[in-house]
Amino acid sequence: MSSHPGLPTETIQALRGFGRAAGGALIFSLPMLMTMEMWWLGLYMDRPRLLLLFLTSLPLLVLLSHHIGFERTTCWRDDIVDALTALGIAAIMCTSLLILFGTITNETPPQEAVGKIVIQMIPAAIGALLAKSEFGSPSGTDDDENPQSKRQETYGGELFLMGVGALFLGFNLAPTDEMLLISYQMSEVHALVLVACSLVLMHGFVFAVGFAGGSQISAGEPWWSSFTRFTLPGYVIALGISLYTLWILGRIDGLHLDSLVMATVVLGFPSAIGAAAARLIL
Repeated sequence: MSSHPGLPTETIQALRGFGRAAGGALIFSLPMLMTMEMWWLGLYMDRPRLLLLFLTSLPLLVLLSHHIGFERTTCWRDDIVDALTALGIAAIMCTSLLILFGTITNETPPQEAVGKIVIQMIPAAIGALLAKSEFGSPSGTDDDENPQSKRQETYGGELFLMGVGALFLGFNLAPTDEMLLISYQMSEVHALVLVACSLVLMHGFVFAVGFAGGSQISAGEPWWSSFTRFTLPGYVIALGISLYTLWILGRIDGLHLDSLVMATVVLGFPSAIGAAAARLIL
């Protein structure tokens, strides 16, 4: 029975879903909403790249809704509606907070305001869609109380979620000057050690140290089996997303190949951690 007299159960569940989505958008986007580099990106980022970022985020959000949305969907049409709803909630949250912080004012040119909002909407929308996984109450009245309602992830689905984790954490750090500064300070030996550390930490977080949500290697399975099936492909995905993020944000324009590789490896470290964390918590 509903705990709010006069409101149907479906309405209450929908309101909870929207509330979770708003909370997820706020928590996942707040570090970037209060980061000066992200404000600058909204001002000077190439508009074709900003449009490309927005367009490529749409299928990602639809797929994320299919795997983990703030409400259970039954078909791709529902996933599209879910993704667009997440974008709408993200737009409202980001616009409101950027105005509250004084980053957008009456004197801000419309093109600059739109740029600042759009660049922030992507992580906020991801947070909105992840809200069910992160903040769903096992004692609630929605799908979370039925364990059989959860989708069983395929191998491709697990790799996709690792990519989402890599994108979220990498997108947080890619705009900062520290990524390029660290890459300038490092030698080739440092880069190789960082690659090794990334792989060891990814594999250890998920398979070795026993974090909640981690996976166990069966007794008869060699250690390298899970490494080659999950850790190594996950790291390659993290590197690819790091390179794409650096390029789309204009961080590697004009760099020589060796500097580009170094910057990708540096950003690949937090992206790899994000990919591993996604396997633990999603």
